[in-house]
Amino acid sequence: MSGSISSVAELTDLGRRRLSENFFMREMLHSEVGNFHGIPNIPEDAELAVHVGGELCRNVLEPMRKAFGHVGIRSAYRSARLNGFCNEQYVAGDHACWCTDNDLNAARHIWDRRDSEGHLGATATIFLPGYLEHYERTGDCGPLAWWIRDHVPAYAEIFFFRHLCAFNIRWYEGPSEKAIWSLDPPKRELITKQGEPGFEGDHGAEYAGIIPFASLA
Repeated sequence: MSGSISSVAELTDLGRRRLSENFFMREMLHSEVGNFHGIPNIPEDAELAVHVGGELCRNVLEPMRKAFGHVGIRSAYRSARLNGFCNEQYVAGDHACWCTDNDLNAARHIWDRRDSEGHLGATATIFLPGYLEHYERTGDCGPLAWWIRDHVPAYAEIFFFRHLCAFNIRWYEGPSEKAIWSLDPPKRELITKQGEPGFEGDHGAEYAGIIPFASLA
């Protein structure tokens, strides 16, 4: 497959590409905004998108699937065209479209575009059905945040949202503070990051009895 997609057959082949043991490219291309507004969510550089998506899936999503079971994908890859449109809608006041601009989302949701530092990265918005019962009862994303901090060392940043305890989680090849935020626009609250008190060490006490499958052994 070449870098650009020029036919339905090539797009079909792209969707069949296996990013890791349990994840395929097709599920990463879904977009409610794209479907509703008729904007294709197709990579400009399919090979780069597959490469970076594979890093995200192998290093970040697979460890969570091993521990929690099914990983629901809410939003993953976004083309620059789709993301730019979504950001324009958000700036105009449509907060159902919550997308930052293309410069900020390069090497985040726009997998096939390097950021201003020349680094690659990929973000997916996911939720974990295995954690929903606790979250629906308590509204607390903290135990899950600390579990990821302890068990998914390849994450670069995380933003938790209110609905379904969904969260953005990023793989990034460049330097990262590994910040974890609880985000309910316009409010944003830091849970932890490198250099903050309590970031280092084991945090098992934060999720003991809540996440019984906390070991990846």
